[in-house]
Amino acid sequence: MKIKDMPFFTQPYYRLKEKGSSSLSDAELLAVIITSGSKGESALDKANKLLKKYNFHNLANLGFTVLKNELGEVKALRVISLFEVARRFNRLGKNGFTKTIECAADVFNILADELKGKKQEHFYVLYLDSRNKIIEKPELINLGVLNSVLTHPREIFKEAILRSANSLILVHNHPSGDCNPSEEDLKITKRMIKIGELMDVKVLDHIIIGDSYWSYMEKV
Repeated sequence: MKIKDMPFFTQPYYRLKEKGSSSLSDAELLAVIITSGSKGESALDKANKLLKKYNFHNLANLGFTVLKNELGEVKALRVISLFEVARRFNRLGKNGFTKTIECAADVFNILADELKGKKQEHFYVLYLDSRNKIIEKPELINLGVLNSVLTHPREIFKEAILRSANSLILVHNHPSGDCNPSEEDLKITKRMIKIGELMDVKVLDHIIIGDSYWSYMEKV
């Protein structure tokens, strides 16, 4: 049944306007975003089918090609934009990138949304001032193979000096969701701490993000 053929008081647009967004189901909210269905299938039918197949968690991590095949180009771009707005809103709710870091959980809250669903390891560095406040947006240093970071520690510390950073925090993700460190993770951490001591830029922590997080300074 097309949405326009439903009794007006049950239509998502009417209930959204009269009763607010909390009155709509997940599928109804998604139907409002994609606005229209296809031949023989309403926007609500399409939304229900997508959520049954992927759910919101997996839908948020689908690439453009997959979404285009499911929805068409324009609707795919709407959905991608929706989830990007949600991620940016979450970062603002966590005080963006000017947050003062007090514990490893603060770092997890800042980067967890960014790293969720990533299929490769992403290595970030957070540069901090003398009050442990992030100087600017966390910088992506490396993608794919963490070990290659060992060949470029000078770049990490050069950027720290250019930013007049007092300290830094190393962060990377484990796509498997298991945040426990490998022997290579521990080796890299120990080497970076030693280099930091020589450069007078303290390495405060190395945090691994998966389904939860692991902190070198909290665990070792």
